[in-house]
Amino acid sequence: MHVLVGSLALFGLTAASCTDEGAVVDIAEPAAGPVASTSGEVVVFAAASLTEAFTELGDAFAETSADASVTFNFAASSELAAQVIEGAPADVYASADLASMARLVDAEATVGEPAVFAANLSQIVVAEGNPLGITGVEDLADGDLIVVTCAPQVPCGSYATQIFENAGVAIKPASFEENVKAVVTKVTLGEADAGIAYATDVNAAGDAASGVEIPADLNVVAEYPIVLTTEAPNPDGARAFIDFVLSDAGQAILAGYGFTSP
Repeated sequence: MHVLVGSLALFGLTAASCTDEGAVVDIAEPAAGPVASTSGEVVVFAAASLTEAFTELGDAFAETSADASVTFNFAASSELAAQVIEGAPADVYASADLASMARLVDAEATVGEPAVFAANLSQIVVAEGNPLGITGVEDLADGDLIVVTCAPQVPCGSYATQIFENAGVAIKPASFEENVKAVVTKVTLGEADAGIAYATDVNAAGDAASGVEIPADLNVVAEYPIVLTTEAPNPDGARAFIDFVLSDAGQAILAGYGFTSP
C-alpha cells in the first residue's frame, strides 16, 4: 500500500493522563501541520478496532504518493505492546487504551510523548435486529444468555469489566476472546447472544449485527494514543504517518468510522 505521509508535530505542550491501572502517561497535545511527502516502508502496529479506519487512511495516502508504503499489523493492543517490547520491528504503535501505552513508556520503548488521536465507546453487540430484546447491561446477567467479552488483559475486556462493575452486575462470560473483532464475530455467527464491543466495531459489522447503547454513567471512554517506537526502522516515516493521523484529513477519516476527537 503506497501512502502520502508528512512531518510530525508531537513535541509541544503535554498533559498527564491516568490509565485504568493507575499509571500516568504524558500525552502530547496534537498540533496540526502541513503534510509533506516521504519514502520507505512504515510499519504500524495498531489496535484491532482501528482496522477499517486505518486501512482507509492507507488508501487515502495511496492516492497521492507512490514514494512510501504502510504495512499494518492489527491485533489486541496488549499483544502488540508485548511484541514491541520484545523487539518487533514496528515504527508506530497505536493503542486502544492508555494502560498498554504506559507499558511501552515504562519499558523506554517510545520516543517523545504519545498523542491521543481518537476516542471510542463500548456498546452491547447483538444479532441483527436484537432478536432477544436485550435493552441494557443488566440483561446480560441472565444465565440463559451466552455473553462473550475480550480477555481481561485486552483493552476491550478491561473496559467490559469496568462497565459490569459500574452497573453492579456479576457476569461470567462464556468465553474470553483475543480481540474485539473476535467478540463481534462470535455474535454474528450465532455462537454468542451478546458481547461487549466498541461502537465502531458494531458499526463496521454492518447489517450482520446491531448495537445496544450503554448509558454514559456506566460506560468507559476508550482513549487511543499513538507514538513513535524507540527501535523504529523508519523514524522519519513514522513521524510523518503520526502527523497524518493527527491532521484534519486523518481525523475526518476516523470520524467517518464513528471515532470521536480526543
